[in-house]
Amino acid sequence: MPLFEVAIIEKPSKKEIEEGTGAEKLVFGPKCVIAADTQTAGMRAIMKDPEAAKIDMDKAEVLVRPFVM
Repeated sequence: MPLFEVAIIEKPSKKEIEEGTGAEKLVFGPKCVIAADTQTAGMRAIMKDPEAAKIDMDKAEVLVRPFVM
């Protein structure tokens, strides 16, 4: 199976953006995950890591890319 890199970025809420207090922040990764495809890699990263499971996914963007040397 291929290897992927997964990272999760937390987006600011609309209220934070309007007030100018919000900024994107890296809340997970990048970490390597072995999976059949990019969708499965994102799901595995979230489900297998206890810290990732606590992230508010309504404000999150999951980024997955193939691992390339």
